[in-house]
Amino acid sequence: MAESDERHHDESDRTVPYINYEDHFEDEEDDLGPEFSTYFSDQKVEIPTFPDDDKVGFSFRKLWAFTAYLDPGNIESDLQSGFVAKYKLLWVLMWATILGLVMQRLAMRIGVVTGLHLAEMCNRQYKKFPRLILWIMIEIAIIGSDMQEVIGTAIAIYLLSMKAVPIYIGVIITIFDTFTFLLIDKYGLRKLEFFFGFLITVMAVTFGYEFFVVKPEITEIIKGAAIPWCADCDSRALLQAVGIVGAVIMPHNLYLHSALVKSRKVDRHQPSKVREANYYFFIEASIALFVSFLINVFVVAVFAHGLNGKTNEDVVNECFNKTIYDEAKAIFTGDELDVDIYKGGIFLGCTFGIVALYVWAIGILAAGQSSTMTGTYSGQFAMEGFLNLKWSRWHRVLVTRMIAVVPTFVVAFYSEIEQVTKMNDYLNAIMALQLPFATIPTIAFSSSVAIMGEFVNGFWNKLISILLSITVIGINLTFIISRLELSHVSGWLTIFIVIFSILYVIFCIYLVIHMICMLKPDSRIARSVFARRFVLKTASSSADAHGDSSVTRPLVY
Repeated sequence: MAESDERHHDESDRTVPYINYEDHFEDEEDDLGPEFSTYFSDQKVEIPTFPDDDKVGFSFRKLWAFTAYLDPGNIESDLQSGFVAKYKLLWVLMWATILGLVMQRLAMRIGVVTGLHLAEMCNRQYKKFPRLILWIMIEIAIIGSDMQEVIGTAIAIYLLSMKAVPIYIGVIITIFDTFTFLLIDKYGLRKLEFFFGFLITVMAVTFGYEFFVVKPEITEIIKGAAIPWCADCDSRALLQAVGIVGAVIMPHNLYLHSALVKSRKVDRHQPSKVREANYYFFIEASIALFVSFLINVFVVAVFAHGLNGKTNEDVVNECFNKTIYDEAKAIFTGDELDVDIYKGGIFLGCTFGIVALYVWAIGILAAGQSSTMTGTYSGQFAMEGFLNLKWSRWHRVLVTRMIAVVPTFVVAFYSEIEQVTKMNDYLNAIMALQLPFATIPTIAFSSSVAIMGEFVNGFWNKLISILLSITVIGINLTFIISRLELSHVSGWLTIFIVIFSILYVIFCIYLVIHMICMLKPDSRIARSVFARRFVLKTASSSADAHGDSSVTRPLVY
């Protein structure tokens, strides 16, 4: 895959030299010393080889070597979509999962081919100001996700302890369990991955148990996934649809998975080994997202069957003569039924017995533990890549974790549980708003010949991923407009939202211009004064090396 400089001097159609990123980046790490090396640089999983490797087809041994983390997404979003729209939004969940696989594949290919993850590539490709904005947007997504999962873990502990452990104490507990994960990590990367696998197994078993106990209509589930329409859906269903997109295609997960591939020892000097790594990572991602989809369907179906169309009185009546009757009577009040993961657990306990409540709480606990760790590592990679911070591992994790825990603790301490859980829909929508800041850079880098060489995106990959980004931006703008209409906001808040919307669109356009420059480095846009001054990060040395100091070229390393 590596090519000589002489070849590039002779190629007039190549704007920038194609270099071996892994060699360049490893040189940087050597200068920094072992304590400040990037994560995974000190421990990589060996890929098994065979004597006749070129003739060996699919190998389960190799697939297992490439298998890393799974992330099931957000359970609260599944619960709410089932309650609000029954099975009508399952098609959104399915297509969001498929499109998430497309984008995750592109992000992983960047890491496999270049040896740099997405945040590190952003550091090298964007000018300082837009790079800092990107980092802030991704941190907002990470904080939003972490707040959801920390609250979910705290609520699970609250349920399992029968209200003996307050929500804010549960939030504090999540700080310590993060460092427990780091302790496991010190004993080896694979041991940590095995533990994640255990958590996902717990989720599949617990939510699968609820699914088979409730026995929802299978034909309705298939119909909801197959028919891309939501008849008689109101504005709440729109909010849930946006939340599903944000929960499944989490922006920080693209940054995370582009970094996780660095945990495998891939010989990037051999195109066949790079191709093999891309192949097995794609299979691993497909299996992971299929398992995630099944878990999400389990949750949607349980509450679509059990709660859609019911009232508070219906739920309280089902809880009559049960040990949790008083709790149900206290929380299921008012004219309109409103559900969250806490009320969902109480409903299951009322309708299907106390065992169903505890099984639900265990599943929520496993989901929270799994997702909080993905958020922690995403924050670690974001700080490492965007800001080039050379901190020891525990220091990075402490800071990124506290950024999410502090606001969560404040909200949990000063609010009732109902107010805390109501935040989830809006947090999902906030994460959806950050999606273009992950998808556009992913498309730009994976579609650049100068970066990806022979592994550059083909026409269909470019088309599908670009259409995805356009769709997501359109959904986000629609969401902002609908929230304005529903909230009846006025005064300074309206002005703020309008200004934010304008800046949001402008920055998305800026990223699109940068993407065009990466895709077509010889285009008019790429050669314009605006692009050279404000968009492209330049490398004068590259121009000088090619004997042309008058041309500004994009920096690719």
